[in-house]
Amino acid sequence: MYLALKDLEGLFDSSRGIQDDFLFTSVSDQANDAQPKGLFVSFNGMYGELLEAIANGAIAAIWNQEHDLPRYTPNHFPVFFTNDPADAIVTILKRYIEKLNGETDKIMAITNFKFSNKKLLNKNNETYDISVLLNEVNNKNEPERRE
Repeated sequence: MYLALKDLEGLFDSSRGIQDDFLFTSVSDQANDAQPKGLFVSFNGMYGELLEAIANGAIAAIWNQEHDLPRYTPNHFPVFFTNDPADAIVTILKRYIEKLNGETDKIMAITNFKFSNKKLLNKNNETYDISVLLNEVNNKNEPERRE
């Protein structure tokens, strides 16, 4: 089960762009990595970063509201604004885990979460939370082991 755009509704106070039934196959903070049907999470709002993420497959973004959204951002492109991207990742992961816990299939396609630790190391509590939550998501898709 993939993370959906509608799963993000209510998690952010401010957003813009089209609100459709998108499914995310990836969530990443790395604009230069391939992220087909991806949700891009921006930490520093560098010029060209969002454009690169879109070119690599991002179909929506989480954007730090302390940085101006680039003028080249398409009007229909979904953007969710936050004042703390690391906290937003923790919130998204918790919502996604709740969604996965409702599923009965043992093996299913799940959203791939990929984050660079360098950007998160400045926020120790969130980094630990993200690591634990990412581990939990990854374990959801492993078959049960018989001993």
